[in-house]
Amino acid sequence: MAGTPVDDVLAELAALEDPRVRAVNERHGDDHGVNLTKLRAVAKRLKTQQDLALELWGTGDTAARLLALLICRPKSFERDELDTMVRDSRVPKVHDWLVNYVVKKSPHAEELRVAWFADPDPAVASAGWALTSDRVAKKPEGLDLAGLLDVVEAQMKAAPERLQWAMNTCLAQIGIQHPEHRARALEIGERLEVLKDYPTPPNCTSPFAPVWIAEMVRRRDAP
Repeated sequence: MAGTPVDDVLAELAALEDPRVRAVNERHGDDHGVNLTKLRAVAKRLKTQQDLALELWGTGDTAARLLALLICRPKSFERDELDTMVRDSRVPKVHDWLVNYVVKKSPHAEELRVAWFADPDPAVASAGWALTSDRVAKKPEGLDLAGLLDVVEAQMKAAPERLQWAMNTCLAQIGIQHPEHRARALEIGERLEVLKDYPTPPNCTSPFAPVWIAEMVRRRDAP
């Protein structure tokens, strides 16, 4: 289906719309009704098509943008393109996929991490923190981990939800990956109590940092 016209793809996505899926997604701020397994199946069939991805992104439609992120070529985007896309991503799922599936694979990821980290827009700043968490876990050399804990300690409690979640993830990753900072990460989490009462399904790990850290360390150290 190489070169599938964007109108045909939009029509296919419209046909996959399910009101029940939309009702569930809207509770999380995601305004689309396409089952993500079915969306991924469409992406698998289309394969990588950068031009089509750009057209789909340009529609502004959430399902189309999610599909675009699955069929795009992450390394083809310029730095300023990614900056504009993140600032235009107000839907949580689109924002999450953009950062994790595209920006993290971009040669501009580190430059954008630094630029976004303290951005006045909380959604943009959350992208900077997400990229920082990735570095904490995979390539911590050069990061000021104690300084990151200072910022978390001072700002996480009052941060807007999406930014708070990203900061909490960074706190947990520092505690999990870096034993020398674990005691302080646990203490900050216990004192701030961010996400302490978050409803967690059975067999899932709580996002409350002290529980998250303890469980991940236990799994890693188990014989």
